[in-house]
Amino acid sequence: MNVPAPLPVAVFISGGGTTLRNLLEKIAAGRVAAEVRLVVSSTRSARGLQYAAEASIPTLVVPSRDYAAPEAYRDAMFQPCRDAGVQLVVMGGFLKHVLIPDDFENRVMNIHPALIPAFCGQGYYGHRVHEAVLEYGAKVSGCTVHFADNHYDHGPIVVQRTVPVLDDDTPDTLAARVFEQECEAYPDAIQLFAAGRLRIHGRRVAIVS
Repeated sequence: MNVPAPLPVAVFISGGGTTLRNLLEKIAAGRVAAEVRLVVSSTRSARGLQYAAEASIPTLVVPSRDYAAPEAYRDAMFQPCRDAGVQLVVMGGFLKHVLIPDDFENRVMNIHPALIPAFCGQGYYGHRVHEAVLEYGAKVSGCTVHFADNHYDHGPIVVQRTVPVLDDDTPDTLAARVFEQECEAYPDAIQLFAAGRLRIHGRRVAIVS
């Protein structure tokens, strides 16, 4: 029986690399049929670069400030992905806005720590999201995996997971509960892509058997 080759993936990072580390753990455990071929960071100080080095994954640092035009930054980010044969780009705590080239449409995934379309968009990232959820008095929150497009937190939704918002929650406790779901939802979405089980119709993403 022919075993499908692992999905070639690139991961874009800006910080601690917890999403990258989680993905590598899930790949090692056989949960995700993928191979991380490249890690691209927006800054040299990103701790996630260490995880890549420990896993012998090639890395690049591409600061957005080095590129005057958004199109030049886009090309600097995505051409190395093409060169590496990458089929899916995974945004793992990537905090810069980068344009998505036409040949990577519906081939870039992002995860957001809230239930899109609530508490999302420019400026909503990290603890700011959880602070806003608590301030609003929402009773549920969660995470959303979606295909990235050229707008913040806007592309078609792949999967969502929910968590309760408790009366005594702080941004830290809520963030921890959401992150537990992120660690399962994102690898699940990547595996669905790797298995060819996603069908995209406009803004709707169907999961097929």
